[in-house]
Amino acid sequence: MARIRPSFVLFGDSLTQHAFSDGGWGAALQNQYARKVDVVLRGYSGYNTRWALFLLPKLFPKGDTSLAPPALVTVFFGANDAALPGRTSGKQHVPIPEFKENLRVIVTHLQLLGPDVRVVLITPPPVDEAGRLEFAKATYGDKCMKEPERTNEVTGKYAGAVREVAEACGGVPVIDLWTVLQQQPHWQSLLSDGLHLAPGGNKVLFEQLSALLQSSADWTPPLVQETMPWDFPEHIDIDGENPGKAFKDL
Repeated sequence: MARIRPSFVLFGDSLTQHAFSDGGWGAALQNQYARKVDVVLRGYSGYNTRWALFLLPKLFPKGDTSLAPPALVTVFFGANDAALPGRTSGKQHVPIPEFKENLRVIVTHLQLLGPDVRVVLITPPPVDEAGRLEFAKATYGDKCMKEPERTNEVTGKYAGAVREVAEACGGVPVIDLWTVLQQQPHWQSLLSDGLHLAPGGNKVLFEQLSALLQSSADWTPPLVQETMPWDFPEHIDIDGENPGKAFKDL
């Protein structure tokens, strides 16, 4: 199918894979940009930045002139990298120095796709450790983890690493979800299982991303929803007697 709209690619782990779930932040973004942008989901549950590097040349091939580069790529990793070594999810752990380097490689690769490709980094959300344990008990019973596989303190260090990489890569925009969610009343209710986003958490992330895009008037090109054209004529501009006229110059 020919691409007639610009694309926004959502690249990340399960927090991205679930972005089109009921109330998901990706679904809300696609609804906002309906008929103007194709929002493409590239989320991989359980992945960390180490594994994501293997996907880069396959998802975002360089030098292929038959593919128009995306207008925007969100990069949303860190929740799995921050898993504690030696615990239930230990194989997902990536040390912070490597995490930062992996993230830098991802951002640089995307920037080299074209001068107009915009990259937005998103930090991992906070971890509600009590909520995470409650979810594990309800799901696995007596076989559940005895110690937390993630902590909010450690995840906060990975969120800080995302901010540092954003600055080091030329001031790439960053949504600090770890901080923003904790500024909300009863922020733990914004997470569905102590880690993933509940509808309220999805809403906060969508609002943050939408606000960033609506303030992009000085970007080249701008990605402000109101100023982006629809892909085909509106129905009110189609002559019922001569409909082909509206499509003649497309």
